[in-house]
Amino acid sequence: MFRFRNPLYLLASLILFTSFALAADEYQIDPVHSSATFTVRHMVISNVAGRFGNVTGTIVYDEKNPQNSSVNAVIKTATINTDNTSRDADLKGPNFFDVEKYPDITFKSKKIEKRGDQWVALGTLTMKDVSKDIELPFELATLKTARGTRVGVTTSTKLNRQDYHLSFNKTLESGGLVVGDDVKIEISLEATPAAPKTVAK
Repeated sequence: MFRFRNPLYLLASLILFTSFALAADEYQIDPVHSSATFTVRHMVISNVAGRFGNVTGTIVYDEKNPQNSSVNAVIKTATINTDNTSRDADLKGPNFFDVEKYPDITFKSKKIEKRGDQWVALGTLTMKDVSKDIELPFELATLKTARGTRVGVTTSTKLNRQDYHLSFNKTLESGGLVVGDDVKIEISLEATPAAPKTVAK
C-alpha cells in the first residue's frame, strides 16, 4: 500500500486544493436579464434584427484570478424571434436552424485569457451539427448586493452562417443574396449566485 512519508506534505496539498476549489464561485445565468441578439443583411440594402430568448447556463467566476473562470451557455433555437411569423417559421425549419433536430446552441469555454486590457474567452460554439472553436472578446462587470455578487458578461462577434450549415439562400436578379452570410451577434449575460448543492444523505 502506498503511504505518504511526510504527513505535512499531504496536509499542505489538501489545504492548497481546498483553497483553489473555494476561490471560484458558480453563478446561474438569469434568462430574465440576459439576451442574445443578431442582425443580418437583407437583400443587400437593409439589416434584419432578431433575438433568442431563454438564455441559460452557468458562469464559474474566480474574483482573484479571472483567468480561472469559465462559462457554459445554452440558447434554445426555438425561441428565435424576428417579429415576423412567416419568417420565424422558416428560420425554425430545416432550411435554417431545424429546431426539432437541433434544439440548442451552446458555447463552452476552454480558456480565459487577458490580452492587454481585453478579456477573451476561447471555447467551442456548437450550432446545428457543427462545433467550431472560436474566440469571444468580452467585458466583465460585477456588483455586490445584499443577496450576493452579480456577474455581468457582454460580448459581440461576427459569424459566417455558412460555417454552421445555415446555408439556404436565394439570389436576387441583380446578383446579390436575399440573406447575407455575415451575422453580427451580441450577447449579454447576467448571473446570480447558484443555489447551494444539497448533499444526499
